[in-house]
Amino acid sequence: MQARDIAVKVPTVMMSDPIAHAIQVMALGRLPGLIVVDAEQRPRVVLPGTQVLKLAVPAAYQEDMALTRAVDEAHADVFWEEISDMRVGECLGTHTVRPVTVKASSTLLEIATLMARHRSPLIAVVDDAGLLTGAVTLDRLLSALALARPDT
Repeated sequence: MQARDIAVKVPTVMMSDPIAHAIQVMALGRLPGLIVVDAEQRPRVVLPGTQVLKLAVPAAYQEDMALTRAVDEAHADVFWEEISDMRVGECLGTHTVRPVTVKASSTLLEIATLMARHRSPLIAVVDDAGLLTGAVTLDRLLSALALARPDT
């Protein structure tokens, strides 16, 4: 099996999208992460869900856990609204890693190796021009691996 056989179309976001929109895209799509694309649909960043969550949590809380205990439950449930005006690109900063991508012809072993190495439950599948054609999720990869295993 190859990436093209297990890839799925996934919603994406752009650097200019609000963080709240990015979280909604991931949640509504039940995605393990997000692919941030440019205007030409080239993957620029592939973010595991934990990194998306990190974008949503204001830096002050991440730096000082004592602050999180000082916020009452009602306000703690809507903490991410504090950054509602921020864009994905603003939260990523200037140093972003190269997106985790594979060609459509990549094997399950290649995909699994990249997922493990980059600790990413989502890999962008690109064509020869580098344009996004789909994504392989950890769930899809594990299902394909389980089905590929010969009965013993």
